[in-house]
Amino acid sequence: MKDWKKKSTLFLVSQNISLFGSSIVSYAITWYITLETSSGAWMTASILCSLLPQLLISLFAGVWADRYNRKYLIMCADGFIALATLGLVIMFFKGNDSLSMLMVVSAIRSVGAGVQTPAVGALLPQIVPTEKLTRINGINQTCSSLLLMVSPAVGGALLGAAGIVWAMMADVITAAMAICVMAFLKVQKPRAEGVLSMWHDLREGIAYTTGHPVVSRILVYYGIAFFLITPAAFLSPLMVERIFGSEVWRLSANEIIWTAGSLAGGVYVSWKGSFKNKWLVIAVSYIGFGITFALLGVSPYFWMYLAVIFLSGTFMPPLATASTVMLQEQVEEQRLGRVFSVFQIISAAVMPVGMLIFGPMADWVDIRWIMIGSGLLLVLTGIFILKRKI
Repeated sequence: MKDWKKKSTLFLVSQNISLFGSSIVSYAITWYITLETSSGAWMTASILCSLLPQLLISLFAGVWADRYNRKYLIMCADGFIALATLGLVIMFFKGNDSLSMLMVVSAIRSVGAGVQTPAVGALLPQIVPTEKLTRINGINQTCSSLLLMVSPAVGGALLGAAGIVWAMMADVITAAMAICVMAFLKVQKPRAEGVLSMWHDLREGIAYTTGHPVVSRILVYYGIAFFLITPAAFLSPLMVERIFGSEVWRLSANEIIWTAGSLAGGVYVSWKGSFKNKWLVIAVSYIGFGITFALLGVSPYFWMYLAVIFLSGTFMPPLATASTVMLQEQVEEQRLGRVFSVFQIISAAVMPVGMLIFGPMADWVDIRWIMIGSGLLLVLTGIFILKRKI
């Protein structure tokens, strides 16, 4: 592929700038709700608003990613999210700072993310040689982890010193920067096959994903894992607030240490360059997540909790890279968008279901027991994959 290094650099820079701003807003919203309500029900409502719209739009986003120029889809989605956030900023400046309005704009932002995600996943193998996918995905995970390690501190500082409005403004600014960088990337429209029928393409993509022997197995394990990861992913701020204290620095440390571990895992993946047995990597990552999640539930001191959360974070880049590269290697370019959209649908459907169960449960069951239970089930999932003699 001609100029693949230059194209990869532009793509990685653009996406990580966008990720930085979005993560600042995500953390700020989560902490704002946590500190204002200390309610599992409100946390559940927040997660539903941020995930369910992705579920609905993903039905079509994958088809768009396989039919239209993925570069422009990503740029338009970034712009749409920035405009929604700017609208919320204006409302807050006018004094309309209700939690309900925060939920509405979170849902609008979710629509943009739903369009963007399949296009991002499908674009990378379009500009990177197959043998370089693991390394480039590892570099992307490393850069993302580094920015995610910084963004909680930035989000916490903005939330504590200037309020949630200025945290949201950071996303507007970074989105504009990301769009400008992406504009320099030259990418061709995917080679479409068959008639231009959205419903035909949608049905064909779902049938292909569920019928493919490798992709369908990844899909099943992916769904199980996302369900069981839900408590650690979304209830850990509530757990920190209830057990260790409600200071913003503790919530920031929770995210920073996790992403520090993820950064270490990303560096390892980049150094490794490739995985011979990607199923083994997935299974070991599930077991690692399960053990560490269970340990979170029994950590009596905050420093011990942070040590475990660091170790847990190291498993994310190998898991994400192994799963993503396996899909990018197994699936034809003209179907990648739809396959990634099906996976996005699974995550967007499974995690709200998980929050509908675990969120209200967190108001009458000690969150530590929820962490232990979900961790043990993740360990069993990893062992099951290993026993398939992969």
